[in-house]
Amino acid sequence: MSYKKNIPEEVHPWHLPPKEAIALQNKLSSQLRDEPLSLDSVSHIAGVDVSVKNDVSQAAVVVLTFPEMEVVEVRRAKRPTDYPYVPGLLTFREGPVLLEAFQQLEIIPDVYLFDGMGRIHPRKMGIGAHMGLWLQAPTIGVGKSHLTGSYDEPGPEKGDMSPLTYKGEQLGVVLRTRTNVKPVYVSAGHRMDLPSAIALVLACTPKYRLPTPIRAAHNAAGEY
Repeated sequence: MSYKKNIPEEVHPWHLPPKEAIALQNKLSSQLRDEPLSLDSVSHIAGVDVSVKNDVSQAAVVVLTFPEMEVVEVRRAKRPTDYPYVPGLLTFREGPVLLEAFQQLEIIPDVYLFDGMGRIHPRKMGIGAHMGLWLQAPTIGVGKSHLTGSYDEPGPEKGDMSPLTYKGEQLGVVLRTRTNVKPVYVSAGHRMDLPSAIALVLACTPKYRLPTPIRAAHNAAGEY
């Protein structure tokens, strides 16, 4: 099956001025869907990351078996970084190169884990959520640092979590994936609900702070 058939030709143009990009994010956020995902239905999971060096972006998508976490496919794409860094508009900078990597995949993952935010975002459109609309597939955002919203520090044990809220709405959780180690910021993207996202992230994080698929994608994206 051709992966390109699963990606729309164009959901929207990428090179938008920041004001128009923000307006588009507000519009697109209404299209995000909450869908539960059973871990038993997952056989392949992808980690997604982008590395930027010297104004060149390299995307990596690494597909692993689940729950074994064995790497079965690695795809990369590289192109000039031609969109400025604007907080909250990361997807307009990294989206085009990610699509080039996605289009190379031969194995279609059941779910994608992004090194970045899902709905923990001022307009609920972090890269994990935004790219989910292009993929029309279940996606999760796993952020390493605080972007927006308020929360209480979770307990020290692996699996401890606390809700992250923004303007009175819960957008995700701050999750301890390793005892006495800094937590991560987990949120649903598209076609995913928060309880499923939490369960999957914990299932993919047996040892380190970051889920195994994201660690694999980070290493692959950094290999220039």
